[in-house]
Amino acid sequence: MVILGAGPAGLVLANLLHANGVDCVVLERATRTHVQTRARAGFLAANTVRILERHGLAGGLHRHGRPHGSCEFRTEDGSFRLDYGGLGRGEQHTVYPQQELVSDLLARFLDAGGRIRFETEALAVLGADGQRPSVSVREADGRPRLWRARYVAGCDGRHGATRRSLPPGSVRRHHRDHGVSWLGVLAQAPPSLDAVGYALHRRGFAGHMARSPEVTRYYLQCEPGTAADAWSEERIWHELAVRMRAADHGPLHQGPILRRDVIDLRSDVLEPLRHGALLLAGDAASLISPSAAKGANLAVLEAELLADALIDDLTRGDSRALARYSAQCLTHIWRAQEFSHWMIQLLHDTSGPDDESPFQRRLRRARIESLRTSRTHQDWFAENYVGV
Repeated sequence: MVILGAGPAGLVLANLLHANGVDCVVLERATRTHVQTRARAGFLAANTVRILERHGLAGGLHRHGRPHGSCEFRTEDGSFRLDYGGLGRGEQHTVYPQQELVSDLLARFLDAGGRIRFETEALAVLGADGQRPSVSVREADGRPRLWRARYVAGCDGRHGATRRSLPPGSVRRHHRDHGVSWLGVLAQAPPSLDAVGYALHRRGFAGHMARSPEVTRYYLQCEPGTAADAWSEERIWHELAVRMRAADHGPLHQGPILRRDVIDLRSDVLEPLRHGALLLAGDAASLISPSAAKGANLAVLEAELLADALIDDLTRGDSRALARYSAQCLTHIWRAQEFSHWMIQLLHDTSGPDDESPFQRRLRRARIESLRTSRTHQDWFAENYVGV
């Protein structure tokens, strides 16, 4: 078994296969240091925690993760808090930075004797319609090599070899550009509130997400096409203070900005997720906007489903679960996409400069008011916000 990509999907899959006696190798184009330090999402859903616990992979998050069950909305009509951990199914998130989870999964796999080849760039997946597909790679020293296996799992993201290798006409791609961009900044500063903060302002959206007691993730809606370094630190902190209404709620804790990037809110789903011996998971299967923290959680769920199906096929000769894999995953993916799309509409003024804009803005205010006052709406939000 060849697994492309050492992110959450690839490493969960590798750990589960190795633990069940399935020989596998992970090929990763980046260095080990890069894999263990690239900052990504930090909110793990309750089902993600259950999956990791079920397979003995939750030690780090139990030691260092923090339960979280509140979010706060700040709007022109006032602010309100939802303690979503007590709504819906009564489930919370666990705040645990993705790079920490990846480090845990990587250490567990290597300690158990698993094989990972870093700085190995996959160029193409060949022969996926046969019984012995291969992966053409460029090794760390620049030499070409061919890896052969019974199956190839593409967990290498939307720009990886997996997607490039799909036969023309074999896949339907569902794509949506939401027309919204965020400037994401990671600040060496303690959280400024004990909840996820969503600020809806006429100047654009602002978000506050704790990563640790010392580090906070902020988001600022910006014009599409904005460069990551276009805004000075002074401008970033000023804009955050204005949009998060610091004058009404108290000043933000400030500190040096450690990292910044621009995220274009786009959604992308491929159907189907199986092409003969090539199977897709994680961002290679679907891309989801970060508006509802679903990406890493979907990746872990898909990895468990794929691992179970492959173990059945390779150790017991039962291919029924593998035949269901694509449809089963897509059910979860589309439900997550629907909620993510709803969140984008809730948090952003996406109406254009036309006669319908005032109507759209009033609908948005009505959605917020319903979320503030309706217990039924709050329960629905909580179930979908934490669920995958």
